[in-house]
Amino acid sequence: MIRLGSLAGYSFEGPYTLAGWNPIDSPGVYAIMYKQEGDKKDNYAVVYVGHTDNFTEEGFPLKHPASPCWVERAGTQWKLFIAFFIPPGGATRSIRAGIATELNAIYQPICNEEQYVQHWEEEWIGDYESNLTKKLMLSTDADVHKQSADPAGRRQKDR
Repeated sequence: MIRLGSLAGYSFEGPYTLAGWNPIDSPGVYAIMYKQEGDKKDNYAVVYVGHTDNFTEEGFPLKHPASPCWVERAGTQWKLFIAFFIPPGGATRSIRAGIATELNAIYQPICNEEQYVQHWEEEWIGDYESNLTKKLMLSTDADVHKQSADPAGRRQKDR
């Protein structure tokens, strides 16, 4: 088992050597990786993330359209690994796509044609204050929270 995702939120089966892996008849999300050299621990670099309605129809192990890129990055097909996640109940296609997009944004796999970036827009969260919370500190408000020195050299909070 290997954990992937934000805060390592998904328990993936594997990693298994891709060249010897028999695809399963199931929908799921997968990550193609290669083992990085030089470390004593097993550290993997994610080179591709995808999702499928059925692993047996995806072209594994090496008939997938992106497999030449995988082999090029790993150096040989024998250094490629796959890890897969089957969401509870198989989940819907859109949920699997969302998980794959999240993993793409986190690991930025070089062999994926589409790349995503994790970010947020200020209007998505907004600005609020309540009896239970302080005002949200946005990067544009940083000067509100800074401290300055008084003439005696002591630090005091701006008001």
